[in-house]
Amino acid sequence: MAHTVLPPGGVESENHPWKIRLVEHPKRFESSHFRAAKKTAQAILRTMDDPDLPYGPRPVAPGAAGPDGPASWEMHHGGSLWVKGADHWRMYRARVGIEWSMQFCADPEKVDRLRQEAAVLVDAFPLTLPALAELGYERAEKLLRTPITDADGVEAWTDSLFNACVPLSHGNHQGILPKVPGEHHYPWPVKGADFVRFDDFQLWVTLPDGTHGAVTPVDRRGSGDGHVRLAFVPEGSAAADTIAEAQDRGLMAVLPANSPVALQAFARQIDPDRRTASGPLSASAAQHDHRPSARP
Repeated sequence: MAHTVLPPGGVESENHPWKIRLVEHPKRFESSHFRAAKKTAQAILRTMDDPDLPYGPRPVAPGAAGPDGPASWEMHHGGSLWVKGADHWRMYRARVGIEWSMQFCADPEKVDRLRQEAAVLVDAFPLTLPALAELGYERAEKLLRTPITDADGVEAWTDSLFNACVPLSHGNHQGILPKVPGEHHYPWPVKGADFVRFDDFQLWVTLPDGTHGAVTPVDRRGSGDGHVRLAFVPEGSAAADTIAEAQDRGLMAVLPANSPVALQAFARQIDPDRRTASGPLSASAAQHDHRPSARP
């Protein structure tokens, strides 16, 4: 691939002795591997019902159909291991995903280990390779069986269906708080909770200093305990040193139930006139717990 000259832009700096040159992003090279993988992933997603999708209902931008149709998924290079089960397609996450730009520092030997692990999983779902071939992704078996020994092999794997096709909405992919936290900007162990949390628990909150962080309950739903644990704060937050010290000492950084942060987190689980997040669930939140399951 030819080297790209980056045109200069502005410079940002702080009182610290650091500077970052802002440059225009070079036009991204979209390989034939990625085009084939995206086409296949879109075909798979069209066969799936919303409850079976890996990250919730398909994103729809009203009146703004993208090149792949109105369901404008963005394909994230996050380690997408697609397999065909007896009832429907499933997607598992690889041990690690290789972001597009990270391929240029990737050791072929270490990437080959990811290939081997993917092959073990796919072999456990024998319907997968024939189903992919039917969809036109006939390169799947070669990708899984060919040892990765050089940069070409790394590129092919990086842009393959088995790495490059985690389907996310734009917000969940690239978003930044206070709107939507995206996987590119927030640690996956915390961001991942967005896809398993109760809908009425506010994972991402505004901290007293105006920065945005993530909190978790300290006990199970309905316990009556409204304390919250700080799970993530950005570097530069007034709480950063506290959470770092807590982690270093094997402790939890916990905010009281009557703090503005706890009240934000539990706002949809408690009555609006409450001054503490501790206590029983509101009637509407309790009713949520008795709804029928979406799947048998």
